[in-house]
Amino acid sequence: MLKRSGTIGAIVPTLDNAIFAQGLAEFQKQLNQAGYQLLVASSNYDPSIESNQINNLLARGVEGVALFGVSQERDALKLLKNRFIPYIHVGSLTTPLQGFASGFDNREAIKLGVQHLLEMGHKYFGILTGITADNDRAKDRVAGALELLAQNKIHLRPEVIVECHYELQEARLALKKLLLSNPKITAIICGQDVLALGAILEAQNQGIKVPKELSIVGFDDLEISRHILPSLTTIHIDAVAMWAQAANHLISQINGVEDLPKKIKAGVNLVIRGSTSTVPKSKRI
Repeated sequence: MLKRSGTIGAIVPTLDNAIFAQGLAEFQKQLNQAGYQLLVASSNYDPSIESNQINNLLARGVEGVALFGVSQERDALKLLKNRFIPYIHVGSLTTPLQGFASGFDNREAIKLGVQHLLEMGHKYFGILTGITADNDRAKDRVAGALELLAQNKIHLRPEVIVECHYELQEARLALKKLLLSNPKITAIICGQDVLALGAILEAQNQGIKVPKELSIVGFDDLEISRHILPSLTTIHIDAVAMWAQAANHLISQINGVEDLPKKIKAGVNLVIRGSTSTVPKSKRI
């Protein structure tokens, strides 16, 4: 029988984002209550780095691993399976290799914000997204937005879909690029709150009134999003419950509990605040 190490690993894309800090704090709290310690690593959105981190955690004798999203190299997941190390995907509901997940459908979640903008009468859209390569969540959010827009006979050209890193300065430059691509744009769909906050700052810098002239929707509902002016309309993810459920599921796996659910859904809802409104009269068709 394997000797217990009392440790569980978690690999997230970055530690430079409040949504991960908040989630990991809850994850650690649940593990501590069950007598486990947490080891954290970050992959910088790079699957090869993530594979190395998985190897490092295994070398330290972790009893289970939480992985964010599903962009891991398949060999790394096979390694966990072959070693009989329990693991769970967080932040997504896809389960490669018949794994487990605690998360939500990113493709459907983004549609809550898009539908809200459509109901406000918007017809000219831009999308501001994180880098979609090796990021299944960013990719799914773009796909979901495009799908709902297409159902409403709105087809976006590639130049009004701008990818950038989750940084305020990059988001500001991306908004400039979007508005130069199509000055008719009245609504920006952002794949993450940091991007939306950068977009608001840049719009204000250019003298563009938000939401009177430009509506902006975010994703994640970071703490700061309710405090900026205007406050950000965004998609709220119950990250605390999502990570708590992941921790408890992982502990159950380690303890040999059978017939565990394959997918645990986290709560998702649209929070309407001050950054969205109806289309400005001057831009109505």
